[in-house]
Amino acid sequence: MRLKQLFMMACLLVAGVAQAAVTEQKITLPNELGSAVLYKAKRADAPAVVVVHEWWGLNDYARKRAKMLAEAGYTAIAVDMYGHGKTTTHPKDATAFMNAALAEPEKMNARFDAALSVLRKQTDGKLYAIGYCFGGAVVLNQARRGLELAGVASFHGSLGTETPAKAGDINAD
Repeated sequence: MRLKQLFMMACLLVAGVAQAAVTEQKITLPNELGSAVLYKAKRADAPAVVVVHEWWGLNDYARKRAKMLAEAGYTAIAVDMYGHGKTTTHPKDATAFMNAALAEPEKMNARFDAALSVLRKQTDGKLYAIGYCFGGAVVLNQARRGLELAGVASFHGSLGTETPAKAGDINAD
């Protein structure tokens, strides 16, 4: 019986992936804020997710995660929080990129806001955000700003802040 259930679940997963037609579109953010990559789901009411990269920059890993979300039925946008395609594999460069971005929180907020604006035009569904490492700290700070997000997920991101969240800051309708 258990083997039969596993087989049925595997068939459903394969069928779902086979039907998931994902489109990829490079987006230029306004006001010279940089770029993002949009992965669209088929449904207009699909939930949507902002994906924020690790300190390495908007590399293949972050784009792959956004694409995986789209294949699962979400609309996702991988936003470049450094602005203009800066990526690296060296920790020294990553530290410099991250520190430069953190020194301009208003630009990071503007980039995140621009990505959310793109998503709002793509879907009537709820909006979420996920981030990895540096990006995990970014999405937590966006929630602390009180943005209308149904939820955020931080994967190995820094929890430190100068602006702690208050009860009710996240809109979880």
